[in-house]
Amino acid sequence: MTDKSLPAGLHPDTLALREAVARSQWGEHSEALYLTSSFVQPDCATAARRFANEEDGYTYSRTGNPTVTSFERRLAAMEGTECAVATTTGMAAILLVALTVLKAGDHVVCSRSMFGSTIKLMGSEMARFGVETTFVAQTRIDEWKAAIRPNTRLLFAETPTNPLTDLCDIAALAELAHAHGALLAVDNSFASPALQRPAQLGADLVVHSGTKLLDGQGRVMAGAVCGSAALVEKVMGGFMRCAGLNLSAFNAWVVLKGLETLALRVKAQSASALQLASWLEQHPKVARVYYPGLQSHPQHALAMRQQGGLGGAVLSFDVAGQGAEQLRANAFHVVDSTQVCSVTANLGDVKTTITHPASTSHGRLTEEQRQAAGIGQGLIRISVGLEHIDDLKTDLCRGLDTLP
Repeated sequence: MTDKSLPAGLHPDTLALREAVARSQWGEHSEALYLTSSFVQPDCATAARRFANEEDGYTYSRTGNPTVTSFERRLAAMEGTECAVATTTGMAAILLVALTVLKAGDHVVCSRSMFGSTIKLMGSEMARFGVETTFVAQTRIDEWKAAIRPNTRLLFAETPTNPLTDLCDIAALAELAHAHGALLAVDNSFASPALQRPAQLGADLVVHSGTKLLDGQGRVMAGAVCGSAALVEKVMGGFMRCAGLNLSAFNAWVVLKGLETLALRVKAQSASALQLASWLEQHPKVARVYYPGLQSHPQHALAMRQQGGLGGAVLSFDVAGQGAEQLRANAFHVVDSTQVCSVTANLGDVKTTITHPASTSHGRLTEEQRQAAGIGQGLIRISVGLEHIDDLKTDLCRGLDTLP
């Protein structure tokens, strides 16, 4: 059984709590967790109809589970899309897009500032299946336009990017894609629907790593793709039933609970991130800070318009130094000197995390690819959590104030 019908026009903050609350016959207030591999059928005729997709009902958790359905319905409502499909990880969500939207001979235009694994998947792995990808500057709409070919099927962007927080104008890219008969997919993991809803700006597909802000406490892996019923539910859903990329019921339940506090967390984390970024800009051992909430960010105005006036939880900065070897040593010193921040490449957690992208999230890229993406050896990325801002400043001072 599900919760009572909701009125139309509710805000995403309310939908994060009230949409698609799955309950058993016992009427528990929290969403029910259906830990089962299969579902008992009342009789053979019903089973036959359900396995043939002629009748709604659950048969096997690889093809559908009530807890996973609740997560999918809630996230779709928050993103303002018709539906969503949940996957094991964020990268599984991107793979799902690639394997259902693209075929041999197709062409993709992709931001070169994407997450390292996304660059490798789209640039190297998909090439083995006859899909060619052209990487362009995230912020240069003219490069996107020049890269489009008659066989371009997909434009794929991440905004803000990991880790330099470059933005793209989603509405402008959507207009460009549609003018050439292509789809626009946007990775919304860094912002989440708490800050921006790409589908409302024209994006056809919205991709998530639920491991990040959606869960928000670093507990499970999860991913999702949101979009139209015709594309996401029918095409991707059908592929999911065969491929087994589906999210587990337990992980779906955990992320469902994370969605309930998403808006509060992201607003608080964004406020602290802005304070920390402003403070870092004034530190003599910091060469540059990358954060959309700063007026010094080249796309600050776009961020304020596109992200609801907030900069998000993630910032990056370059430590001062000369030469790749010294920059790497200085960055390692700052990261290793922290006693409060967690040294891990995950982000979106309520606990602040700190990492050196060139040797972690982008470590498997070639040096040429890292340079093209702007990932230098002195770059440090911080995902700001909910600790007191003064404690975070003090923690960074342990390394920054002792640099040569």
